[in-house]
Amino acid sequence: MISTGDWCLIESDPGVFTELISGMGCRGVQMEEIYSLEPEFTADLGPIYGLIFLFKWQNKRSAENTHIPEANDFSDHVFFANQVINNACATQAILSILLNRDDIDIGEELRNFKAFTADFPPEMKGLAISNSDVIRTMHNSFARSDPFVNDMVDPNAGKDQDVYHFIAFTPVNDAVYELDGLSNGPVNLGPCDENNWITKANEAIKRRMEAYGEAELHFSLMALIRDKVEQMEEQIEEADAILLSLPEDDVEARSRVIQDRSMYEQILEQEKDKRKKWHRENVLRKHNFIPLIYNLLRNLAEKGQLDDLIKTAKEKAVNRRQQ
Repeated sequence: MISTGDWCLIESDPGVFTELISGMGCRGVQMEEIYSLEPEFTADLGPIYGLIFLFKWQNKRSAENTHIPEANDFSDHVFFANQVINNACATQAILSILLNRDDIDIGEELRNFKAFTADFPPEMKGLAISNSDVIRTMHNSFARSDPFVNDMVDPNAGKDQDVYHFIAFTPVNDAVYELDGLSNGPVNLGPCDENNWITKANEAIKRRMEAYGEAELHFSLMALIRDKVEQMEEQIEEADAILLSLPEDDVEARSRVIQDRSMYEQILEQEKDKRKKWHRENVLRKHNFIPLIYNLLRNLAEKGQLDDLIKTAKEKAVNRRQQ
């Protein structure tokens, strides 16, 4: 059971992040996992409001990663919160984007939170996040119902324990920022506009990946984008309006629009199916399967079938190792 002072680990998954964002009251956005920031891979995403990057966290900077930038901008117009509680980095990375964008409907709760913390220093903003019932409850709704899992991970844990960390990138007032709750403050990566900020963020992400060397393979990248369902519904409405305006004898133009409309409908259905899949996976994440497993094993043992199944499983495991 998660107490009021504890925050669970959050899986790096677009379905988890999208439900988390929605649960905090935001509308019209979703998370999408991406594998490249090159234009040919991001062109179909629509507006990108921010990026969230996951990597293996290291407590000390080595000679190889000294080119990772330090905090260099403490402007009041940038919402920046220090991370003051373990495991909150995923939600803090999300908030670093949401609370720095004026073109997202963040909902009443987060609007009030942003206004309330506007004049707070970074550490106080972090404390305000950790004490927000709405934010903490939604975050902890993804806690595993497993009494044998220790969800809390200390960033100062032993050297053999892998700890992963989320940071955010987003443009604010014509500059792109790296926002890391474990840093002293925001990192200004240089001037930008809505058309080129992705390029600057991509350069910073590549530098950070290179700093960890070839052995570090545990990276992931997600983009906060406009809701794809809404995007496709608007595209279909626009196609319908164009069809109404085209003369019946303009067969070629009408054919192109009908073809585009069909494509939008197909994407819309794919997105709706994806949402259903995300919801089902999130339900399974939160479900406690231990009673089911316990009763299944007990019934097999009572029927005298468990020993044979264990023996067969061991033999299969040996065969797999040999192969």
